[in-house]
Amino acid sequence: MVNYNVRSLNRTFAALADPTRRAILARLAEGEATVGVLADPFDVSLPAISKHLRVLEGAGLITRRKLGRVRRCAILPGPIMAADAWINHYRQFWERQFDSLESYLDENPSPKGGEDDESADDPND
Repeated sequence: MVNYNVRSLNRTFAALADPTRRAILARLAEGEATVGVLADPFDVSLPAISKHLRVLEGAGLITRRKLGRVRRCAILPGPIMAADAWINHYRQFWERQFDSLESYLDENPSPKGGEDDESADDPND
């Protein structure tokens, strides 16, 4: 199994759990943006957006820099790529499990008239 930084993954998934933060990341995936531009689509205060940005920054998902009086944000791909690798590891595991189950079911069909057979007599009919 691949070793993952558990704390980093926990911060990444916690940050991604919120739909506002996911929307902010989706916008930043298009390119760098100011805090004001990021806040525009949401019916929340600038301090609330700043709190979301602090969570994203704390998870290493974005970077913020100040240019004069303007704060610009950009996405950082590292934590998303690590989360994707973690998910992919388990996706491969479950795909193997389902392939194995499919092979078993193909090799061992249920007998006619068994519990799973829909044509079996139902005592409630």
